[in-house]
Amino acid sequence: MPASHELDCDILVAGGGPAGVPCALAAARCGAKVILCQDRPVLGGNASSEVRMHIVGANGTGRFDRGAELETEAREGGIIEEIRLENCVRNPQRSAAMFDLILYDKCRAEPNLTLLLNTAITGVVMRDGDSSEIASAIADRHSTEDRFRINARTFIDCTGDGRLAFEAGAAFMRGRESSAEFSETLALAQADSCQLGSTILITTRKHDRPMPFVAPDWVRTFTKEELRLRLYAVPGEEEPTHEYGYWWAEWGGTLDTIRENETIRDELLAVTLGIWNHIKNGPPDATGGADPLNASHWALDWIGFLPGKRESRRLIGQHVLNQRDLESSRSFPDAIAYGGWSMDLHPPSGVDAPNEEPCVQHVLPYLYDIPLRCCVARDITNLMFAGRNMSATHVAFSSTRVMATCAVVGQGVGTAAALAIKKSVQPREIAANSGLVNDIQQQLLCDDAFLIGRVNETSGDLARLAQVSASSEQSGGVAINVVSGQTRSVHGERGVTPERTTAGLHRWMSLAGELPAWIRFDWDEPQSLHHIQLVFDSGLHRHLTLSHHDGYSAKMLWGQPQPETVRDYTVQILNNGNWSTAFEVVGNYQRLRRHTFEPETATSAVRIIVTGTSGLDHARIMEVRIE
Repeated sequence: MPASHELDCDILVAGGGPAGVPCALAAARCGAKVILCQDRPVLGGNASSEVRMHIVGANGTGRFDRGAELETEAREGGIIEEIRLENCVRNPQRSAAMFDLILYDKCRAEPNLTLLLNTAITGVVMRDGDSSEIASAIADRHSTEDRFRINARTFIDCTGDGRLAFEAGAAFMRGRESSAEFSETLALAQADSCQLGSTILITTRKHDRPMPFVAPDWVRTFTKEELRLRLYAVPGEEEPTHEYGYWWAEWGGTLDTIRENETIRDELLAVTLGIWNHIKNGPPDATGGADPLNASHWALDWIGFLPGKRESRRLIGQHVLNQRDLESSRSFPDAIAYGGWSMDLHPPSGVDAPNEEPCVQHVLPYLYDIPLRCCVARDITNLMFAGRNMSATHVAFSSTRVMATCAVVGQGVGTAAALAIKKSVQPREIAANSGLVNDIQQQLLCDDAFLIGRVNETSGDLARLAQVSASSEQSGGVAINVVSGQTRSVHGERGVTPERTTAGLHRWMSLAGELPAWIRFDWDEPQSLHHIQLVFDSGLHRHLTLSHHDGYSAKMLWGQPQPETVRDYTVQILNNGNWSTAFEVVGNYQRLRRHTFEPETATSAVRIIVTGTSGLDHARIMEVRIE
């Protein structure tokens, strides 16, 4: 019998993938006591060392890009940006295991968060006399023969497969809906049970001598004709390469991707190794040489044994996001995140459909809202969810499923859950509480998340009440921009629909060649100061994500701080006509920085002096908040 333990928390987050980690961190940072259960030994889900898929999102990649400097800054902000920047600087070697460690470190460093690895949710206990409310979750950790009963006020399912919600009896969808059900032109005429398939990835390394590969006798055989629509190199339309592949080695969408996952894993190994055998030893119909794909010196370095799963259960929330919502960039009053990846539909048969393109991307014209109601169960009062199991049709899910979008949804849900607990509001009641929704949105903006059409309206922000000046200003990059309430430019092509944003740079930019440069805040009367928050430019128009694909990584500035980011700065306060330094920072590479003043700090002026950046010859600051 396993040893039994009873644990208590405010919020239980089940699943430690790209949605679960930001969700748990956000809730903990908002003051909730959080337990995060992850059924694997590492965090990260499909981005972890066990799968190794790069995190992509609203800025796209490959056949579709969304980004233009100072015009369309689509890359996600908030916690996922914090993680990306940390990974970029601390992991220049692009190690999959190092990324696992960075995520682990983030969770370990959070005092309000308890992390339980190798711990799977296996059941729930409903509230006595109320089948619509969860009282506890049951979690098993086989590695230590422990069983946990976890009592919480709010339960958040970030498991991907929706395991916690399934155990609670929550409603869910599977398969592909008919076009009539949600009036979707990209849906099928008739519904079916098919889903997007799964993939097993590989990495390889080039050696200084020929490296043989002898395929097991159970691998699949592929002719060149069968792979004619599937490039050997992706994701950025690069020339064929061998170090990382292959997202299009997809299979299993016609099966039950939960119950038959072991079968899918076995066949995916046969598929992936069959493709590698095709590349290494030549397709069976190859002519004109013993090494037709120039792979003789390449050898397998790693092969995944955990399928990267795209789709399984989609939970039904208070709203089901659909194709029309995305295409129209519909405004939702309870928006907590945004998306922008194309509607990316794959044939469920994967490589067994050689005459079909491995994906068809339907580009969305603008970024779009994701409302909280897509993340709150319609039938369980205290159940929320984030990630690929959120409430969306198959067509809309084909955009929302990508991991950076899952991450910003996770942060939104974690923030909403924590603030609702402070106000004693049940999850099912949040969306109807306009005051609470506004508080959630303002907290997300404060934490450098981006919400379409919403700006900082915090009444206690002294920076917005100050006279703002600077040592110099570029045209359009005036000092007052740091209190515009918006921390990025999204007015450009494929950004935000024009009626939902304000065009402009939304940052202070000192004159080129001027460093040090300063920006100053003055008040008519001395103000009591507690905190100052700075948001720096981090190049949100470009790609930045850990990838094991050399061609894709070459498009990034990986292994270094982003050149726009302020590296060295001081924060000064005016005392009796003299400036004194409150904070001095050297070597910054993060976008969001916060500092707490000494108790009883009062002043009539604050000055931020930028003495160095990570590459630019001038200072850029997106936002300053002072409380």
